[in-house]
Amino acid sequence: MAKFMSLHDAISTYVKDGDTVALEGFTHLIPFAAGHEIIRQQKKDLTLVRMTPDLIYDQMIGMGCASKLIFSWGGNPGVGSLHRLRDALEHNWPHSLETIEHSHAAMANAYEAGAAGLPLAVLRGYQGSELPKINPYIRSITCPFTGEELAAIPSIRVDVGIVHAQKADRQGNVLIEGIVGVQKEVVLGAKHAIVTVEEIVDDLNNHPNATVLPAWVIDAVVEAPRGAYPSYAYGYYERDNSFYKEWDAIARDREAFLAWINDNVLNVQG
Repeated sequence: MAKFMSLHDAISTYVKDGDTVALEGFTHLIPFAAGHEIIRQQKKDLTLVRMTPDLIYDQMIGMGCASKLIFSWGGNPGVGSLHRLRDALEHNWPHSLETIEHSHAAMANAYEAGAAGLPLAVLRGYQGSELPKINPYIRSITCPFTGEELAAIPSIRVDVGIVHAQKADRQGNVLIEGIVGVQKEVVLGAKHAIVTVEEIVDDLNNHPNATVLPAWVIDAVVEAPRGAYPSYAYGYYERDNSFYKEWDAIARDREAFLAWINDNVLNVQG
């Protein structure tokens, strides 16, 4: 059952060094505030999982939080590369980073399988792809009914799943509106789930077919206004496109990156 906690306490309680952690959100509702708190608490040796690692994972990798990345696309959306990610891969700075790359379809299926408590995901995919040559976790399986050869990958069941949403009610139920990615699957498949929200309200006022995460699948609810900035939160604030452009120059240089982190993350109250 969900507990209302501070961001500091939620991360301190549930995220441990060496954990496998997913911070998910698709184009909006990206949990930047939670990622920054992980940096402030200097969590180490994490396996980070995300379908589209972007700026928050660039920052966490650059600060040495991760030793492994499981992903299906990585970049600064609409701008270019993630330079802290590239520095880790190409120059082992701040240390080496292991990567496991999948397709978007495979990651989505793996999250869904994890939410269902299954050990693997099966899909039609990877035919003609070279990813199986570099990813030992892509195997083949024969359908026992048709004889068709299909791709099989491990399901994703993380130690800690972290998502951001618009609001939670005072019982800890959470409403997600707008574009929905794999947030529901992350929470259902995680050993522990942390949800940051823009606000806590008396009534969610949710419409039919809304995405509601019930309190009993969540460990911690954290009120974190603007917790997705510089991405956007539908109904609350817009995406800061200028920051995504500025990040390209900041992240290219190690000293500029460390100075930005110092001013905007380490010396900022969570």
